[in-house]
Amino acid sequence: KATKKQVKVKKFLIDCTDPVDDDIFDIASFEKFLNAKIKIDGRTGVFGDNLTISREGSSIHVTCKIKFSKRYLKYLTKKFLKKQMLRDYIRVIARTHDS
Repeated sequence: KATKKQVKVKKFLIDCTDPVDDDIFDIASFEKFLNAKIKIDGRTGVFGDNLTISREGSSIHVTCKIKFSKRYLKYLTKKFLKKQMLRDYIRVIARTHDS
């Protein structure tokens, strides 16, 4: 007797409004960075229908159907800021439970 697990969809929001408005942060390159660096089952860039990354204005929406942590997104955001040499000037904080 096999039981199916209920798939719970998690949604995360990365709001980059202030840095994008000040022209110090490129949202398109950040989206490209996330697509290239997020690992699922030890493989990068192969999401299938488990994870979607979309950009709306100056924010990025990450929707996942598998176990995925907000802490990992925060880690990747900090890694991107360090790569762009902006880590000393921009602080990554969570405004709400899912952002």
